[in-house]
Parts: sequence; structure tokens; C-alpha cells
Amino acid sequence: MKNIEITTPLTESIVEKLNAGDKVYITGTIYTARDAAHKKMIETLHNGEELPFDIKDSIIYYVGPCPPKPGQIIGSCGPTTSYRMDDLTPPLLELGLRGMIGKGKRNQKVIDSMIKNKAVYFAAIGGAGALISDCVKSSEVIAYEELGTEAVRKLCVEKLPVIVVIDSKGNNLYDIENKKYKIK
Repeated sequence: MKNIEITTPLTESIVEKLNAGDKVYITGTIYTARDAAHKKMIETLHNGEELPFDIKDSIIYYVGPCPPKPGQIIGSCGPTTSYRMDDLTPPLLELGLRGMIGKGKRNQKVIDSMIKNKAVYFAAIGGAGALISDCVKSSEVIAYEELGTEAVRKLCVEKLPVIVVIDSKGNNLYDIENKKYKIK
């Protein structure tokens, strides 16, 4: 387990060097999208249209940030539970999505697609949304404004702290750590 600083885009070569348990600090552009935005993105693909951002080598943060207070760039922006996006994730991984940030477990279908498409799943600390918001240097709604807090945003982040939970080889930190505490 290492401390690693990365700058987006999140390329395949960067992903392949990340291992479950690594602490990563992300700098660069990431995008926000929760379940409502994921549904709209999948509908967009089914209609033969282009997504609102170039998904190749991108990171999606599963977050619906609170509105900013005066003088703030963004309000509290802690991760949401990732499994709600599981059914909608493999098509995005097929298009080159390399990273996802959220909290909680992912299903086997997502993990298999991550291995096949060389992607990684990061966890952000739940309950630390106010602290995470300090890493956001700019925020711009780029699609689905009608979804309010669930609109797709382009965020510029600096040293956003995350942990690799599932790496591109399928190693899963939740499983690895749980095995340590099983009663034999």
C-alpha cells in the first residue's frame, strides 16, 4: 500500500499501477454523476447521441453536492453509495471510463467489467463532505441541469484523497480486510 499522487486524465497505464489499498490524491478534472444522471447518460447512448463529456480516461465521482454558501465554490460533497449505479456502469466502462469514486461495495458484473476494461474503483470517506469540498477548485454544471444537485458537473480538484478499493486486477480491499477478521 502506497501514497500516490495522480493527475487526470486517468490513463490505462496509471490504472495498472494502482493496487487495492493504495492511498491516492487526485488532481485535475473529474465529473460528478449519480443514478439519475447515469440513467440519462445511458438513454443518450441508446439514442445514438454523444455523452456530455469525453468519458475516455475520465473519473466519475458519485456525488450530489450541496449548494454552495456565499463565497464557496461548492457545498459539502461527500460520496454516495455506489451500488445504485451498478446496472448502469458497464456500458460506460466499455467506452473507456477508467475511474469511479463512491462508497460501498460493487457487484460482480461491475468488477468483471473493470477487469476487462482496465478501470479502478476508489472510495472517498463518507461523512467528510465538507473537508472534501476544500479540494474542489472549480465546479461547472455541464449537463442535465434540470436534475439539480444530481446534474453532471465538471470539477477541477486538487489532491482529492481517495483509497483504491477495487483495482484493475479485481483485488477488492473490502474482501481482503474482512478475511483478516473472520473467526476460524
